[in-house]
Amino acid sequence: MAEEFKRIKRELVAKGHILDYYHDTMLIPNGHVAVWDFIQHNGAAAIVPVRSDGKILMVRQYRNALDRDTIEIPAGGLNPGEPTDAAALRELEEETGYRCERAEFLISIRTTAAYSNEKIDIYLARDLIPGHQHLDEDEYINVEAYSVEELKKMIYQGTLQDAKTVAAVMAYAVKYGK
Repeated sequence: MAEEFKRIKRELVAKGHILDYYHDTMLIPNGHVAVWDFIQHNGAAAIVPVRSDGKILMVRQYRNALDRDTIEIPAGGLNPGEPTDAAALRELEEETGYRCERAEFLISIRTTAAYSNEKIDIYLARDLIPGHQHLDEDEYINVEAYSVEELKKMIYQGTLQDAKTVAAVMAYAVKYGK
């Protein structure tokens, strides 16, 4: 079906810190021309940090787009040329203060396929080693621990809505029978 659609032009509307916003002029199968929004994202990585007691470390932080705090798994954008597993481990330590020797791949998601190419690879971390948070100067994060059952309840109650976190918690629960 992709061969039925043809991009005629891509125009940069705005360049941001973590994404670029474009207008794509598209020739669609019925012969009409449409202008679609497109957001270019360089990708991200996230991690599900599981303590030895089975609880998952979550980060509580303010999110400007929602104008409220959210509860999420640790995550962040990729540095140029950085593999996603290395980025996930970096974000684990930066945001929670814990580190891990290796990350086990869990799932990949596309956050908003209707208008963005953002892809997040999500990993699992076990055998956590305590360390120190390394927050950016504009980050204020509290680390909290929850059982899988608590997180699932929060998902179904609508308290936990972050898409990468919902996907990660549910994938972890299914894969490991939680």
